[in-house]
Amino acid sequence: MFRSILGFAVFAVLALVAIKLLFGVFGIVLGLVTTLLVWAAFGFLLYLGLRVISPGTAEKLRELIKGRPTDTSP
Repeated sequence: MFRSILGFAVFAVLALVAIKLLFGVFGIVLGLVTTLLVWAAFGFLLYLGLRVISPGTAEKLRELIKGRPTDTSP
């Protein structure tokens, strides 16, 4: 009886450690995704403001980011 209680206790401790690791990794991933979404939103708002204030500069920035197709004709 003591052995079975000890076995359940060890199993419970291992399960708690596994749950803590799982939620810890999930928290890190959730934090990184949230950070990337905030940065993307900030960049979009910055680009939108630039597009309203100076459309030409915004278009140059867009071409810089997207890249221009290379001309392969001789």
